[in-house]
Amino acid sequence: MKQILRLYSSSRTILLLSGELAVILGSFLLAILIAFQSQAGWVLWTSMWKVLGVAFLMLLCAYYMEMYDFEEPERSRETYTRILKLVGVVAFVLALIALTYPAFLVGRNAFFLALLIVTPFWMVWRTACERLILHPALREKVYLIGDGELARRVSNTIETRDELGMDLVGWEQYLGDPESGNEPLGRRLRDLAAKGEVERVVVALTDRRSTMPVKELLDLRLSGVVVEDATTLLENVSGKIEVDELRPSWLIFGEGFRLRPKHWLSRRIVSTLASLLLTLLTIPIVPLIALLIKLTSPGPVLYRQKRVGRRGKSFDCYKFRTMRCDAEADTGPTWASDSDPRITKFGRFLRLSRLDEIPQLWNVLKGDMAFVGPRPERPEFVNQLNQVIPFYNVRQATYPGITGWAQVSYRYGNTVEDAKEKLRYDLYYIKNCSVAFDLWIVFKTIRTVLFGRGAR
Repeated sequence: MKQILRLYSSSRTILLLSGELAVILGSFLLAILIAFQSQAGWVLWTSMWKVLGVAFLMLLCAYYMEMYDFEEPERSRETYTRILKLVGVVAFVLALIALTYPAFLVGRNAFFLALLIVTPFWMVWRTACERLILHPALREKVYLIGDGELARRVSNTIETRDELGMDLVGWEQYLGDPESGNEPLGRRLRDLAAKGEVERVVVALTDRRSTMPVKELLDLRLSGVVVEDATTLLENVSGKIEVDELRPSWLIFGEGFRLRPKHWLSRRIVSTLASLLLTLLTIPIVPLIALLIKLTSPGPVLYRQKRVGRRGKSFDCYKFRTMRCDAEADTGPTWASDSDPRITKFGRFLRLSRLDEIPQLWNVLKGDMAFVGPRPERPEFVNQLNQVIPFYNVRQATYPGITGWAQVSYRYGNTVEDAKEKLRYDLYYIKNCSVAFDLWIVFKTIRTVLFGRGAR
């Protein structure tokens, strides 16, 4: 795992992106050489910004076509089909650009020739990359120490996610008598490390004070072997923090949680600019949404509700109304379900498209919310969840947001267990929050809205 701008990426993703960028740029270079021959150097020099623009467009389309999602194995035929669709979309976009701004194209159909060249090379690279990522020489050898649920989650994660580039080469579940100093385990690990058969040791012990082989692990660390806590490993590969394994000392002394004033200032500037831009873009459709709400159900267009913000301060959160006016007259505050009869037909569309959240832009401009952050919850639910979920109040360390890491990573939740799962993502966000992370979440939100994943 590599960390880029506070974001962790698997070795497979980095390898894919690097290789595909090289394939795209190489294909355009070859196309310009074929089309212009002796003048190719000058054309390439004056048109490099155009080539980089098309390369960015292709990688952007690849992302939105879910070519970098590795939760489920993808067959080669599916990969080739997506590449053909991607090239078709890019060709269509370039054709539109040629009609509206012909000067963008290089000339002599070089860009379209490049698309013909890049297609087979991209397919070959994808096939080669799948084999490279599985090659034993390029995979990290991991030794696991510990037992219990945490160790089992680590083992299952390594064995089911090939894109992480890790292989589990050993698992010590029983450490024996702590008084022995775990010398057999230490000798075994040192021997394996000396032979190059162990590169990372993951510790998943519940009672470390009496069982962890401290001296042996320190020797391994000093010899160049990576020694990592299981909770940290799971955090990096899953994008969430295991609440059940969390200790207060980790929150106090752990890395991250950069919540200094200058951090708030930079995020406030980004949130304000994003909200102003989105307000200008959505102003034309607001009257239409308001009209459809009035035509499809009686009651006001806007819905105001108390939500909990930073440091537990309550504020009025505004949304387009998606339920009947008497939705909670009999039940009181309740979570919405997947097929909730209280939701109107047009309200269901607003939730799926997230257009119901447009009025929250006003909350961002007022300073009650940020553009990115944990989802603001109602005071009744916060009081309930604080009592049953450890560290739930940590969410209030930052401003709530219109979108957030939990919203784009997990489905809409309507149970305590869902709230607990989303807290894991919220804690990860609070620990690693940065402007770059916020921009990445906005980027993922666009795809979530377009494909309907995680939205409601």
